[in-house]
Amino acid sequence: MPYRGPGKGYADVAAHFRQQIQSGELAPGDTLPSVADIRSEFGVAAKTVSRALALLKSEGLVVARGALGTVVATSPMVITGADRIERMERNGLRYAPGETSTGHRVMRRSVADPEVCEALNLEPGDEVVIRIRTFRQGDRATSVGVSVYPVQTTSKVPELADEGRMERYWADIYTERTDREVVKGQRTARARQASQDELDALEIDAPQHVSVAVLVTSQTFHDENGPLAYWEDVYAPGTHMPISG
Repeated sequence: MPYRGPGKGYADVAAHFRQQIQSGELAPGDTLPSVADIRSEFGVAAKTVSRALALLKSEGLVVARGALGTVVATSPMVITGADRIERMERNGLRYAPGETSTGHRVMRRSVADPEVCEALNLEPGDEVVIRIRTFRQGDRATSVGVSVYPVQTTSKVPELADEGRMERYWADIYTERTDREVVKGQRTARARQASQDELDALEIDAPQHVSVAVLVTSQTFHDENGPLAYWEDVYAPGTHMPISG
């Protein structure tokens, strides 16, 4: 069946390959099907394919490589932690091809950040578990993921306090043990000055007197009784990320 919506065939074709790139099904350097194959697969004209590929090129997702055709760009968009969960649910891939994570740390701390306290309904000094990791594409650090869990969450999922990577998504474990659904709150984004710890994690060597701006996204997770987790992703300067419409 042709993958085509009335009046917007090129956008549908572009959306198909965009999703494959963002989900990791197409890796940097992978070649997209030929124009003829795309025409056959989606039942569209050559002009429609050209417009779709032009759109993907304008977004920095693909590049033309002469006789090789159109290939996925070496620096595709970096997704947020919440989008990573959705990718795992779709295809089981924790990481995109060429992507890894390093610097995994797990800490018990007294919370002090006013934003975290407000998001999790905590008082300054309350204990939380903080998990930190740096995501990489090839040899480049692209983002730092920080997740904060209060006692009401770690009491049900004590594995969150263990060193190393979680083998399963914490919310699935929480729901199994409590029969309460975990809901993702509104994701927000803002720009701010990077801390020295964030610069170190992103391997950015900047003079002490120079401010480095970073993009930060945050999201809170809840169940019917209240907040359960606060996630924050800090992106290296120059990193591209998708914004949901």
